[in-house]
Formats: sequence, structure tokens, C-alpha cells
Amino acid sequence: MFNLFKRKSEVEKLQDIYKRLMEDAFKLQSISRSESDRKYLEADNILKEIEKTQNKNETI
Repeated sequence: MFNLFKRKSEVEKLQDIYKRLMEDAFKLQSISRSESDRKYLEADNILKEIEKTQNKNETI
């Protein structure tokens, strides 16, 4: 109940976006391989951003 007012961190927001992109890419695999590949590429870029953000937070 107390999590209602808790804001998501930048990493949590990026993880939600990553998860959604991976689900979309998986669904598109059987329909359009090129669209699926684009979604995987977007997800990979988000993953790199997550790692960069986590590394930045660890050094602080």
C-alpha cells in the first residue's frame, strides 16, 4: 500500500521499457522478422542505457 506513492527510479523505468520491447519483439517474431529485429535492437540499446546508469550510480 505504501508503494502507491513511491516514485520509480530511472533504472526501474528503463527496465519496464526493456521488458515491453522484448515482449513486443517476441510476438513479432512469427509475423515480421525485420520488425522483430528492430524491437530487439531498441531493447538492446535500452539495456546498455540501464547498465550505464547502474554503473554511474555505483561509482557515486
